[in-house]
Amino acid sequence: MTITHGGPDALGVPAWDFSTNANACGPCPTALTAVQQADARHYPDPAYTALRESLAAFHAVDAARIVLAGSASEFIHRFTAWVAREGGQQVWLPALAYGDCTQAAQAWRLARTPDPARAQLAWLCEPSSPLGQAEVLACTVADTALHTVLDRAYEPLRLSGRSSLDPSALLRVWQLWSPNKAMGLTGVRGAYAIAPLGAVAQARALDALAPSWLLGAHAVALLGAWVMPVAQDWLAQSLVALSVWKTQQQALLDGLGWSVLPSDANYFCAAPPRPVDAFALRAAGIKLRDTTSFGLPGHWRLGVLPQQAQAALRVVLMAQRERVE
Repeated sequence: MTITHGGPDALGVPAWDFSTNANACGPCPTALTAVQQADARHYPDPAYTALRESLAAFHAVDAARIVLAGSASEFIHRFTAWVAREGGQQVWLPALAYGDCTQAAQAWRLARTPDPARAQLAWLCEPSSPLGQAEVLACTVADTALHTVLDRAYEPLRLSGRSSLDPSALLRVWQLWSPNKAMGLTGVRGAYAIAPLGAVAQARALDALAPSWLLGAHAVALLGAWVMPVAQDWLAQSLVALSVWKTQQQALLDGLGWSVLPSDANYFCAAPPRPVDAFALRAAGIKLRDTTSFGLPGHWRLGVLPQQAQAALRVVLMAQRERVE
């Protein structure tokens, strides 16, 4: 199975990478310093006691509800395996969803169902990927599926709107957090989930399925820095710049005839007026994210980047348009 992701490829790191949703203001100085100073000479505490407690305090939950993960993708596969082991047979997915959710379901032979009430596992993501919007059926899914996971990777990068689920609904779902995007350090893999209220036994069952030392020293450092007030202050300031850049980037594409879809996050999808030569773009140091693997052919997802990157994108897109006119 071919797995499609944004970011670096066989040609290396793109000069102007619109294909990922990382915070373009990053890396967060506090998080970067923590990662650089991480003690990689020794194993971390295998129980991650201090990290669990700091994450729990940040979210004002009991530390027993924290489940650490190697990454959001690792958690998706492990959670799917746990549901299958518990007898789950059907999964509900949004119409447009991250490919790893589908891949994990196929690996564990969970059939996709259009009815969340029949699903033993359901996946939500808000702001959603690739659209950056609210999930239309979020409340229904959270109320009816046996186990619902809400991927909140992009919640820290929300520029407008709010979650479809109120605080009481959030207590009934698994909340999956992967702060490396918000901190602008996607190369450091590390995530965690907050179990629903009353699901401590299930949280321990998921812990039992994980390998020893799930997180390395650098991931521990990133997650520890993420909850620090100085990092959260930096994040809040970055959202101001991202909002300005997003308005400019959407206007740029709109002026070139693209159909730009609404979004609440630091990324959005758009359809070009004519096919894009992605190879020419990549040769020019620019990479976009084809959304076909999400279930949205004919569109591209673009992370919001500063004006210099937008200017480079405009030059190449204008040159492509001139060649066909």
